[in-house]
Amino acid sequence: MTILPRSPVAHALGEALGGTPFARSTWVVGGAVRDAWLGREREGDTDVVTESPLDDLLRALNAKGWPTVARYPRFGTAALRIAETTVEVVQARAESYVPDSRKPDVRPATLREDLLRRDFTINTLTQDLATGEVRDVLGSAFGDLEARLLRTPLDPVRTFEDDPLRLLRAVRFRAELDFDYAPGLAAAAKASADRLAIVSAERIRDEFVRMLVSPNAARALSDLVEFGLMSWIVPELLEGIGCSQGDYHHLDVFGHTLAVVQAAPPNRRLRLAALLHDIAKPTCRSVDADGRIRFFGHERVGADVARCRMRELRFSDAEIEGVVLLVRNHMRIGSFERFTPSAARRLLRDLGPSWPALLDLSAADQAAHRPGSPRANLDEIRTALLDAERVTPPTALVSPLDGEQIQRVLGLEPGPEIGLAKRFLEEEVIEGRLAAGDEEAAATLLIEKFRSSGKNGASS
Repeated sequence: MTILPRSPVAHALGEALGGTPFARSTWVVGGAVRDAWLGREREGDTDVVTESPLDDLLRALNAKGWPTVARYPRFGTAALRIAETTVEVVQARAESYVPDSRKPDVRPATLREDLLRRDFTINTLTQDLATGEVRDVLGSAFGDLEARLLRTPLDPVRTFEDDPLRLLRAVRFRAELDFDYAPGLAAAAKASADRLAIVSAERIRDEFVRMLVSPNAARALSDLVEFGLMSWIVPELLEGIGCSQGDYHHLDVFGHTLAVVQAAPPNRRLRLAALLHDIAKPTCRSVDADGRIRFFGHERVGADVARCRMRELRFSDAEIEGVVLLVRNHMRIGSFERFTPSAARRLLRDLGPSWPALLDLSAADQAAHRPGSPRANLDEIRTALLDAERVTPPTALVSPLDGEQIQRVLGLEPGPEIGLAKRFLEEEVIEGRLAAGDEEAAATLLIEKFRSSGKNGASS
């Protein structure tokens, strides 16, 4: 008998249902039990399965003060808030699918039938609400956990054909848990890859991001390519396979991308930027007469590609622009012969609070270059940026005068000269020749500029 400590949710449910008909027909199931068995910290929701009528169980739990926050009668599921956690409660069910949808027709069933329709055997353990006893109803979960194998309860082709989101879950679980695929699973995934076409962009995005921030992100990306799944997610990455890069690189573009992703800190913005930073290199690749490989403008083109691809995957506008900012600027750190105070101020102006993320991306990028390649001194650059930020915050790195003030100083009507004058003053601040916020000195500079150059002096 295997007994594990009950989570706060399981304990609360055990207390609430003790002595009722629901106590022996309701269990915690799935990832919460799996992670407890593996000794992993649990993040995310808790799943509960019941053989009792779902409506009866919900009424009993609602009476305890736990409200139903969502209800899906077609699928026999509901979500509640219990012990400050979202809990999905499912009536034990069997499923059948039609070919063009991953939304099943369901009917009430036994616990065993419910477990057979789940994605992997390691997610079929159940835990008794009262005692904490963990049961392996199908008889294969404990063995597969010991062997660190991902195996489907039913034939893997049927499992993936029924719900192709499980293709991505297989890759994600392998990356998160450091498991291997059971014999036949990889072949079934390859055979079913085109079924991913019926999965929504949002579901694909969520699974994909979880892979990217996992400990084995590079392996997950390789699996997606091997299984034929990447063409449904970020197909542009496939163009980097076999695309050589020249002197400072020992990897092709795709291999370099995997190395940068793996080296980047595991947060979603940085890992996405690492994934997409060189996405336009194959498009922008050229070879000089002397055989030197170039990728002119790939950061600018890549920013556009990144924006389009992330929109396809339904990322928020804020997240898209945050990643695009890093992709567009990822070449800047290594482009300075000497990182001067004005270079620091310029980077602060353009990156704002994102400059530490750009340094992290640059560090990961450098780590993936050929050993011995020239490298920017990131510690020196970080110190220079901190010093510049301490003296002048990024929000102050602007023209001390706004458009209306410039019109009054120069006696001009609204027009392009005003914008040119404003940019001139901003550059003077960046270069350190004008103190941030010094309106009087800014006005003097403008007048001198115009006197020496005539009315159009601000544009010269």
